[in-house]
Amino acid sequence: MEENTPLISNDAVVLGLLMTTLAFVFATSASKRPFWVKFYTYVPTVLLCYFIPAVFNSLGLISGESSGLYKVASRYLLPASLVLFTISIDLKGILRLGPKALTMFLAGTVGIMFGGPLALLTVGFLYPEIYAGTGPDEIWRGLSTIAGSWIGGGANQTAMLEVFGASPTLFGQMIAVDVLVANLWMAFLLYWAAKPEKIDKLLKADSSGIYELRDRIAKYREGIMKIPNLGDTMLILGFGFGVTGFAHLCADFLAPWFETNYPQLNQYSLNSAFFWIVVIATTAGLLLSFTKARELEGAGASRMGSVLLYILVATIGMQMDLGAVLDNPVFFLIGILWMFFHVTIMIVVAWVIKAPFFYVAVGSQANVGGAASAPIVASAFDPSLASVGVLIAVLGYALGTYGGYLCGLMMQAVSGM
Repeated sequence: MEENTPLISNDAVVLGLLMTTLAFVFATSASKRPFWVKFYTYVPTVLLCYFIPAVFNSLGLISGESSGLYKVASRYLLPASLVLFTISIDLKGILRLGPKALTMFLAGTVGIMFGGPLALLTVGFLYPEIYAGTGPDEIWRGLSTIAGSWIGGGANQTAMLEVFGASPTLFGQMIAVDVLVANLWMAFLLYWAAKPEKIDKLLKADSSGIYELRDRIAKYREGIMKIPNLGDTMLILGFGFGVTGFAHLCADFLAPWFETNYPQLNQYSLNSAFFWIVVIATTAGLLLSFTKARELEGAGASRMGSVLLYILVATIGMQMDLGAVLDNPVFFLIGILWMFFHVTIMIVVAWVIKAPFFYVAVGSQANVGGAASAPIVASAFDPSLASVGVLIAVLGYALGTYGGYLCGLMMQAVSGM
């Protein structure tokens, strides 16, 4: 057990290290020195904010597993950032983006549902011994928890664990596959989000609607931009964390109420406090966008939201163990192939309907990463688009249990062949 103890276990010190890392990344990305200009031409800032903490975790300097920072960031900072991003949203503009966003999200869901059985069949052909497990150790039972996670989220993953009954050991191994493969894919998306035009050209996609929305938001910001004073900043934080507190208050009542009175609705994650926190924070932010609160964007509401979101990015990065792939390479091979099939189906659908890469990236991350990371990928294209990511991701909670269950049954059939 001692070898797993991180060098830095005090969360205050870990937070200081993460904030220093973020400061270093953004300071160097703004530098005019030729080396940094060239470096950031190829390496997106958000990828470094994510990858450097992953290196710290993999080297044993810090531990994402034992730290409480991710829970704080996802429960307190994420909802506040969603409020601050959605305050200035152009809801009519988002609705005008049309059905392509929803189509790509559903293509991602289908890709995960069929990608799992295809990956298991392919690897099982090469390594038939993976089917040797019996009872709770049958591989398909563990893989079904990944399906629940990648279509919906943690609540859906737990639902699949309860439904199919994977052993604790197998479940632990599947969590490692889930986290590493999903995070590697997210790193890929963050890299290409900085230059989507190349992929849009390959897909022959028309991304004008997205750019029109982005430009409209930018023009609105320019019209209300001002140098914020202390009162403005406190007002921004008051709205962000005030609504977050209200979301927690409602979630503390709603989640157990649905659990007690309507347990049959657990499959929609209505018994999950996190689900309600995200939904209420986003809804409140959207409602505030129809009020004078929208003018807080001029004082930097979305910039403050970006600060909170990047802290979340760093805490997600510190969950990733780059060395975990060595523990069960065959399991990771299944995970990588699974993601490959998911991506292939999405790319084919995007090419057919000429959907821009933004929809591919956000539709995929809304499935695989859920509401915690879909806005990160969306904001990597442009901070004003973060709310599009969360609006799509919320759909995953409703589909996660159904999709995960059907995927689990298909993988059970593959294992029995």
